[in-house]
Amino acid sequence: MIDWDVAVNTGVRLVRPGPQVDLSDARQAVAQLRELSTVAAGHVRDFTGMNPLEDSGPAVIVDRPGWIRANVDGFRVVLEPVLQQMAAGRTNDGPAGNLTTVVGSRVTGMQLGAVLSYLAGKVLGQYELFLPPDPEGHSPTGRLTLVAPNIVHTEREMDVDTRDFRLWVCLHEETHRMQFTATPWLRDHVQRLMQELLLSTEMDASDLIARLRQAGEAVADAVRGGEGNLLTAFQSPEQSALMDRVTAVMSLAEGHGDYVMDAVGPEVVPSVETIRGRFQKRRESANPLDRIMRQLLGMDLKMKQYEEGAAFVRQVVAQVGMAEFNKVWTSPETLPTIEEIRNPSAWIERIVRPAAITE
Repeated sequence: MIDWDVAVNTGVRLVRPGPQVDLSDARQAVAQLRELSTVAAGHVRDFTGMNPLEDSGPAVIVDRPGWIRANVDGFRVVLEPVLQQMAAGRTNDGPAGNLTTVVGSRVTGMQLGAVLSYLAGKVLGQYELFLPPDPEGHSPTGRLTLVAPNIVHTEREMDVDTRDFRLWVCLHEETHRMQFTATPWLRDHVQRLMQELLLSTEMDASDLIARLRQAGEAVADAVRGGEGNLLTAFQSPEQSALMDRVTAVMSLAEGHGDYVMDAVGPEVVPSVETIRGRFQKRRESANPLDRIMRQLLGMDLKMKQYEEGAAFVRQVVAQVGMAEFNKVWTSPETLPTIEEIRNPSAWIERIVRPAAITE
C-alpha cells in the first residue's frame, strides 16, 4: 500500500539543501552536538530525578536526507503490521487489482516523500522511537537524532550564541530520550495507540467521499487563514477520541521537554531568555506558505501541545514538586487525559492526593 523506496527517493530528491558550511565548521558542529547531547543528558537526569535503564551515548547527527531515510524506516516499523492486517481483509481482483495496488502504492509513496521533504527542513532533532531490527534481529529501543544543517540554519537566522543554542536543543531532545529510556512501557503504549488509531480507518465509498470533501474544505480554510487541517478532516468520532489519547501523551512529552529545556537553561545556558524569545518570534513570523503547510500538516497543533503540556508540567511541579510529578510515568493509568492536560489540578486530585491521603 506504500512503496517505501519511492517515499525515500521522492523525499531525498525534493528536499532543499542545507546552509552552506565550510567543511571544518561542519565537522566542528557535528563534534560539538555529539558532546553537548551527552552533557545535556547529565543535566536532564539531575534536574528531573529520572534514571535511564540503558546507557544513552551521544546523539546520532544526520543531514536532511538522513532524517528522511530514518523516518521512512520508522514509518515502516509502525505501519507495515497495520497495512498487512488491513490488506488481509481485502480481495484481489487479479491483474487489474495488482496493477491498481502497484500504482496506488507508488502514489502514496510519493505523497509521503513530499511531506517528509518539507518537514526535513524544519526538524531540529527527535527521539526515534521505532527502529528496524538490527542484523541480529533485535529491536532497538530508540535513537536520539539531531539534524545538524537545520540547527546551524536556525542559529544563524536567529543570531544567537551557537553553543548555548545547541545545548538548549539537546536539553529538549535528551528529555524525550529520558522519558522513554526511564519508562520502559511508554514506547509500547504509544505504538499501540498509533496502531489502534490506524486500524480504525475503515470506511466505505460514501464515507471516503465525505472525508475528501472535508479535506478540500480544510485546505480552502487554511488558505483563508482559518483553523482547518488535514488531520481532523479525515477523523471519525471514534478516531477523534483515540486522537485525544494520543494528543494527551504527546502534549505531556513535548511540554515536559519544553519545561526542562527552559528550567535547566539559566544554569547552563546563559542566553536562554534571548534564545527562547527569538525562537518564539521565529515560530510566529513564518511566511504565508509555511503557515498554510504547518496548519495542514498539524504542526500548529504540535505547537499547541508544547504550550499546553508545558503549562501542565509547570503547574503540577509548582504545586506538588518534581518527585510527585514523576508519578505520571508510573503506568498508562497515571498518564493525564487531554482534559487533565488542560486542568492540571484534576490530575493532581486523581493521582497525587489519594496517595497522600493513604500515606
